[in-house]
Amino acid sequence: MAQAFGWQIAEHRLDNGLRVTVSRDARGPVAAVNLWYDVGSRDDPADGHGFAHLLEHLMFEGSAQVGRGQHSAMLAAVGGAEVNATTSMDRTNYFQTVPTSALDLALWLEADRMGGLALSPEVFDNQRAVVRNERAQQYESQPYGLWLEFGLPLVFPGDHPYRRPSMGSPDQLDRAGLAALDAFRRTHYSPGNAVLTVVGDVEPEAVFDAADRYFSGIPAAEREVERELPGHVPVESRPLPGRSVRMVVDRKASAERVFVMHRIPPAHTADHDALTVLAAVLGRGRGSRFHRELMANQELARAEEKTAFAWELARGSSLFATGMTVHRGVPVAELLAAQEVLLDELAATAVRDEELERAKAVLAAGWLRSLTPFGARADLLARYAVQLGEAAAIRERQARIAAVSAADLQRVAVRHLRPENRVVLILRPDPGA
Repeated sequence: MAQAFGWQIAEHRLDNGLRVTVSRDARGPVAAVNLWYDVGSRDDPADGHGFAHLLEHLMFEGSAQVGRGQHSAMLAAVGGAEVNATTSMDRTNYFQTVPTSALDLALWLEADRMGGLALSPEVFDNQRAVVRNERAQQYESQPYGLWLEFGLPLVFPGDHPYRRPSMGSPDQLDRAGLAALDAFRRTHYSPGNAVLTVVGDVEPEAVFDAADRYFSGIPAAEREVERELPGHVPVESRPLPGRSVRMVVDRKASAERVFVMHRIPPAHTADHDALTVLAAVLGRGRGSRFHRELMANQELARAEEKTAFAWELARGSSLFATGMTVHRGVPVAELLAAQEVLLDELAATAVRDEELERAKAVLAAGWLRSLTPFGARADLLARYAVQLGEAAAIRERQARIAAVSAADLQRVAVRHLRPENRVVLILRPDPGA
């Protein structure tokens, strides 16, 4: 049975275009505040890879009425927590959880930095250095940490907006100017390109009034960024050039890791729903095909709980990826061959009913867990508001997953997981090390 979204949802739009979503939950005297901007690394200019991510950092470094470093400090002083931000290919989100008595402060702070930043060459240079350090620590120094930099251009070649991960290019950021970054901010950080979401012990009308009080003075952009909703974006039909394999040395790796990738339709489409279920059949939990066959029975790969994913990219196309590390002493070609056999079987033979129901149960449990924290729920509501035009579309999500059939799984496997739409990336240890 599909698990419904059991909380109320109220939506409102200010005159300047800012959309506001409120979901009341009186379990505790707190409110999660989420401001989602419809801008990510897909929007980085050709010579400014990393602008969206760098701007995320700069948003904490001072605004019109708030000093450098004071945004987080002011929230901490009133009991605020989970004050942070993230950048992905499709969006940048800013979030915090505060006592309901501090909701006005959180909204005022977000409005102040939406309205304008206190950008300076000193802050700009400092945060470029912070981003370089973040990249070094989280990606370059980690085994397999750079797999997206190698893998995404294989799936999204040429000038595709998804060809680059969100972290950014240190070389391009070093050459970037402050004026170009501020122009990027003014283009994308406008009320009409954002959704404000509040979840917690609050009354919707009170939140709408507060949002109007703090955000209505921010003018709409002279020209808003035009976006098609995912359901209206043509699904890219340009095929990949055929199955290809690329091997790259990863000096931090101790064993080969195999990534098998396919380009698929975007999130919020019927085919993507089916591929989400198919990823659970293949690579979610100990009952999945990959775990049973490649890890437990044949002992070709190291044990992992999640090895297949249908990424939720929303603009034109997305990514289906599997990733596994070879077991000690196993030739990488043997693991790749066995993995592709299981992928190809999905097109040849229908998934059994018990496998389908197990996959749906795994997804339903994960969905319910993701809705429990106020902050995570606020972020999901913002995602649906931005990508489908209304937050209330979240109510249909589990029914869509529940409706997926075994025939749907076989159909999308034939169409999207075929070898001609497949690229393989193998990261291997340095043979000279």
